[in-house]
Amino acid sequence: MRPTSEAELAEIIRTATGPLAIEGGDTRRIGPSGGGAPLDMTGLAGISLYEPGALTVVAGAGTPLAQVEAALAAEGQRLPFEVPDLRGLLGRNGVSTIGGVASANASGPRRIQAGACRDSLIGIRFVSGEGNVIKNGGRVMKNVTGYDLVKLLAGARGSLGVLSEVSFKVLPRPETEATLLCRGLTPAQAAAAMAKALGSPFEVTGAAYETQGTVTALRIEGMEGSVGYRRAELARLLGAGWDVLDPAASAAHWGAVRDVSAFAGVEGAVWRISVKPGDMPAVLAALGADVPAICDWGGGLIWALVPLAGDGKAAPLRGLLAQIGGHATLMRGHEHLADVPVFHPEPAALAALSEGLRRKFDPKGLFSQRSA
Repeated sequence: MRPTSEAELAEIIRTATGPLAIEGGDTRRIGPSGGGAPLDMTGLAGISLYEPGALTVVAGAGTPLAQVEAALAAEGQRLPFEVPDLRGLLGRNGVSTIGGVASANASGPRRIQAGACRDSLIGIRFVSGEGNVIKNGGRVMKNVTGYDLVKLLAGARGSLGVLSEVSFKVLPRPETEATLLCRGLTPAQAAAAMAKALGSPFEVTGAAYETQGTVTALRIEGMEGSVGYRRAELARLLGAGWDVLDPAASAAHWGAVRDVSAFAGVEGAVWRISVKPGDMPAVLAALGADVPAICDWGGGLIWALVPLAGDGKAAPLRGLLAQIGGHATLMRGHEHLADVPVFHPEPAALAALSEGLRRKFDPKGLFSQRSA
């Protein structure tokens, strides 16, 4: 099934008698497919509104991400949240769609400064499990009363409804960028350096630590004169031992961090772990010194490559997270770790709330497969 209009999509869902597998470019789906009749969303494509002066773009959910990014680039603008391309990591070769980006709340290194995908998503249209077309938000940023369905649907991976249209705020592209890079720091030292940089007034837009090579990187973006000044002041704040990457090398470095390129094509299961940045050293210790990790968002997002054996470090990892807070998602390797839940187990109260929302928006259980 490949609807080409919102009305057609609503009719398909209204008359569905069994589960549906929502498909965009199939570049962000994780875990087993779970079956269901394929619902191809690429027919709902195209940019319906782009107002560079208003910093707003509206597009059908099936619109290729590359099309949106190209339109923005032509006007010197971009999506603020630096969309990751995980095709290499997940072994996919499809075409990412803007609806899949929103459904997965896909957010890259710039999240620490610009916010996540959901923070730039200002409006949505979607079809509920009863076939009702629902609109929430609009085409400008504003405070509203009532349920914030925009935030609720972003990251829900299609479990509450099928996105048909998304509206984003956009931002100008910066003139240049630079990265300060230091080798040899321990996880605790790296966490402290990143916290110091992020707490400074120098508007750091990327802060990451890689255990392979013990590389700590801090990025600054903006006007050339401003970047030069802030880079020098940040280096002075941090002390000796920091090298500077030029704009091209900086962009390449952060592209690799964003896309988790170091783990693409490398055997092993991959965890995506969200914790408080200060807990990064404890998580790395629980995983073990032999586990390669890429720590983004100042240490708040950890990608870990673990062996395809036993439970893939699930017990020590999730055991620690039960104590310190956070969650871990098995992004890759579920077929070898069949007994390990892909998504982090929810506390009883949160699980009850989630189930209540699913019953409300999807009473027939059509969207239980969590896809993107």
